[in-house]
Amino acid sequence: MLHAKKHLIVALAMALSLIAATAFAQTPVAGTIGVTVEEGKILAKGWSIKKDILGMDVYNDANDKVGTVEDIIVTPEKATSYAIVGVGGFLGMGEREVAIPVNQFKMNNKRIVLHGATKDALKNLPEFKYINN
Repeated sequence: MLHAKKHLIVALAMALSLIAATAFAQTPVAGTIGVTVEEGKILAKGWSIKKDILGMDVYNDANDKVGTVEDIIVTPEKATSYAIVGVGGFLGMGEREVAIPVNQFKMNNKRIVLHGATKDALKNLPEFKYINN
């Protein structure tokens, strides 16, 4: 089970890296466009951001809900991905968003767990703001 979870996280990281590398390429890259058959097999076992991650609740070690995944950001410079987590508020009022590197999350029984997190700790992080498009 632990091996499968690590495999899913690796597949997610690979998918995000591939997206970032493709989406933000400055110059044409020689070689094959897209993924190989073997990469496709690995990706097919991974998680879909749209279907499996967005909107999922985030829990801490005590199994307390501490937030909800609102978005995933892939930076062009490092192909690093961050989850934008909505914290605080009630019924959508007063909620704020914070950025958490996805490598800090662990999967446990189909739940996203952020070890050591509390609602207060997340509320005290710098608020994430999108740049106007």
